[in-house]
Amino acid sequence: MSVTVKNIFTPVSLAAAGEEFLTLFENPSVKIERIVSHSHSSPENYWYDQADDEWVVVLRGTAILEFAGGERVTMNVGDSVTIGRHVRHRVAKTSAETIWLAVHVQ
Repeated sequence: MSVTVKNIFTPVSLAAAGEEFLTLFENPSVKIERIVSHSHSSPENYWYDQADDEWVVVLRGTAILEFAGGERVTMNVGDSVTIGRHVRHRVAKTSAETIWLAVHVQ
């Protein structure tokens, strides 16, 4: 067996805006992904409404999440939140380079 070491902070591309998604691990029950947000905000009136539970942690940068009920959560390095399935939410704002680790569980 050969083991490959990867670094979660290695850039995927030189994108200057938007978001990049990289699946790190996936099976029928769980998906783990790295998300890199570049000064990103979800489109106006756009809400994520996911079928799975999601746990996210900010590894670098800052972010503000907004929930459909009006709550806003500011996240800094090391902060994590659990978002239940079908809890409508959006990214209100991120810093120039925010790196997240997201775990989706069915």
